[in-house]
Amino acid sequence: MTTVKQHIAAYEDWLREQCEVVEDDLDKKHQRMRRSAFDFLRASFFRWAATIEGICPSLLDAPKTRCVGDIHVENFGTWRDGQARLVWGINDFDEAASMPYVLDLVRLATSARLAPRLRIDSVDAEQALLEGYWQGLEQPRPLLLDEHEPWLKPLVSGGRNAAREFWKDIDGCAQTTPPAPVRKALIRALPKEARVFGFAKQSKGSGSLGRPRFIITAEWQGGRIVREAKAVVPSAWHWAHSRKSRPSRLLDLAFGEFRAADPSLTISAGFVLRRVAPDAHKVELDDVTGRQLGADLLAAMGRDLAAVHAAHKRRGRTILDDLSSREPGWLHAATDAAESALQRDFDVLRLAGVDGA
Repeated sequence: MTTVKQHIAAYEDWLREQCEVVEDDLDKKHQRMRRSAFDFLRASFFRWAATIEGICPSLLDAPKTRCVGDIHVENFGTWRDGQARLVWGINDFDEAASMPYVLDLVRLATSARLAPRLRIDSVDAEQALLEGYWQGLEQPRPLLLDEHEPWLKPLVSGGRNAAREFWKDIDGCAQTTPPAPVRKALIRALPKEARVFGFAKQSKGSGSLGRPRFIITAEWQGGRIVREAKAVVPSAWHWAHSRKSRPSRLLDLAFGEFRAADPSLTISAGFVLRRVAPDAHKVELDDVTGRQLGADLLAAMGRDLAAVHAAHKRRGRTILDDLSSREPGWLHAATDAAESALQRDFDVLRLAGVDGA
């Protein structure tokens, strides 16, 4: 069996064939993978993609749909849709691919167990996730914070210093000159009247660390605006199963039938571009106190995931039929197996070091 360290090396060799890798960011990623099992999960979807079918073979008969792939409890955030409505949901589809729908549920449930700041019993977490997912299949829709989910707003406010911290992070990015096609794409993403201040490089995320990422800042109508460009590479699911490079399904999922998409999201020059701003936030898990709030949050995650899954060829009814046929406790058993395998991999890296040191 291929070891976790062998998969890291093989995947990163493949990644270097897909884009101009930022080697310093890969070093940061290696350090992050050794911090905790949750950080390891976030940074190693390639390992999950290569091993999960052997870990959970009984799930492979589930219907396939376009899945998120690298889904976890911190892969959710806010954005503004085409009517400036505040929307919350899955905000990263870098690893989107066709696979059995249940694998997204198992990965999300595994991340809920491992997230150090999300305090909820695993059985309660899985029940809430499945209940929300079921509701989302029956009535798929986006989660609009000012209409459907006002209870979420305090969790995504970012605190009173959020805007200050956002601009501090932007100002702290090192100035650089992106490749000409990326510069042109970032400029085209701005309003026509915007005046460009400059370009910078960014280092953020976990799974995407190593891919080049740039920002452009500009002045528009009295204030600053920012756009981000991150290199697009094929899903690690394809790397794990065929080693073939296939087109990204990122936009297919982000602009699915039951989504209220961010209109700034696009792909150009081999990079995914989007608006970044002080009002785009992830849930602050430190604020998720008590069982009920944790359950409500996981149910909301399940609803949004269902809306993504149901959009592909209108698979909602097919998935519902399969879900209702599964034995009670199937998600708990699969999550047990996935968590155990992931913990073993993490222990190997933590004790030996990613590079064998």
